[in-house]
Amino acid sequence: MERIMGLDVGDKTIGVAISDPMLITAQGIKTIKRESNKKDIDEISSLVKEYNVTKIVVGLPKNMNNTIGPQGEKVIDFVNKLNKKVNVEIIFQDERLTTVAAERTLIEGNMSRKKRKNVIDMVAATYILQTYLDRR
Repeated sequence: MERIMGLDVGDKTIGVAISDPMLITAQGIKTIKRESNKKDIDEISSLVKEYNVTKIVVGLPKNMNNTIGPQGEKVIDFVNKLNKKVNVEIIFQDERLTTVAAERTLIEGNMSRKKRKNVIDMVAATYILQTYLDRR
């Protein structure tokens, strides 16, 4: 059973989500605390093997005018390094408002600010992946 992984790559953390085997729903599985590109990529690589991932959808932060800024460049650079380590297709998904949507969902769920901080990227990765799955 193949699955698709969603990633929300930030400076301090990487949110990770995974699809169900039928490629219908996305579930957040973890937030990776960033240490080094090598360690972060090794952890993603082991998750790719563990979940039999055949495709990775990475949120690409764009400016509202559709241009790619410094944060988008960092994500592209990270994905280029990841691409050398994992042998799966990696595609970008526009993620302009996913963190806002994730934050709103967590606030509506009455989650404290401290707890939100720990799961926001995983929830954003879930939004990124779910948007991709819904568009397929």
